[in-house]
Amino acid sequence: MFDIKSDRLIRNIAIFLILISNFGCDQISKNVVRKNVGFYQTISVVEDIVTITYVENTGAFLSIGAGLPHTMKVILLSVIPLIVLFFGVAYILLKRNLTLMSALALSFAIGGGIGNIYDRLMHGSVTDFLHINLGFFQTGIFNMADVSIMMGMFIFFMQSYTRQKARILR
Repeated sequence: MFDIKSDRLIRNIAIFLILISNFGCDQISKNVVRKNVGFYQTISVVEDIVTITYVENTGAFLSIGAGLPHTMKVILLSVIPLIVLFFGVAYILLKRNLTLMSALALSFAIGGGIGNIYDRLMHGSVTDFLHINLGFFQTGIFNMADVSIMMGMFIFFMQSYTRQKARILR
């Protein structure tokens, strides 16, 4: 019914929809927080387990690199990641034998990466606002782009685990 070219087109449209959805959810949530939550204000969502605390992160993960000189920060936290994301998008769109789960994992991770890079380029920092405190486990403050990146990594590791398990059982 479908030929290879139409299957590829449908796959690429799905990839773009996932990328756009991840980016859109991230940017909408950040804009809501920027407009409705005061800087460093904390709002309890689920008792003290899930809270919203609005912060701007000028570094990378857990503010790593926040103290770097401006030029170095731009190169390491904006230019290089932008190049990597560009090649990542090209890879998932052009790679012919990429599994559906790998394409999904990469789409989530790249979509989240695009959200954070967009913030860094447009605002000079990344808006973070979510915090989880389970007592024995506590996160740093993060955003929906970080959730997308982590979801992509989770899908990738689950796929790798199931592949490895299948190889062992053969």
